[in-house]
Amino acid sequence: MVRIKVHSLWCLFIRMVVMLISRHAITSAQRRGEEVQTSKKWAAGQNKQHLVTKNTAKLDRETEELHHDRVPLEVGKVIQQGRQEKGLTQKDLATKINEKPQIIADYECGRAIPNNQVMGKIERAIGLKLRGKDIGQPLEPKTKKK
Repeated sequence: MVRIKVHSLWCLFIRMVVMLISRHAITSAQRRGEEVQTSKKWAAGQNKQHLVTKNTAKLDRETEELHHDRVPLEVGKVIQQGRQEKGLTQKDLATKINEKPQIIADYECGRAIPNNQVMGKIERAIGLKLRGKDIGQPLEPKTKKK
């Protein structure tokens, strides 16, 4: 405990000495008439973390909404109906396609961001098309090439 206090006091002392030396060097250079270049850090030593600037206000007035596309509710209903026709719960379907049950719930509610891999797995599991023009139509089995 004492060691930490001594160390922190020593560090504080060193910082103060460096600051005094640098201030002294600046003032002596100014007295000699030499050119001194200084720059102020933005909001240095002030609590301006939550300051509203012109750019912030401009962004607030911006009307364009940026968001990710979600799975349409139509697709969610097709997944739910296909799953129920097969007699599967959300958990069963998730296990069958090696995904978490929450992902199935998100797709059915329309909260999920579409992922073609997951959509393909669900299509094959329930046997219905979820992408393209004919959503809800039976999935044609792929023929093997010989």
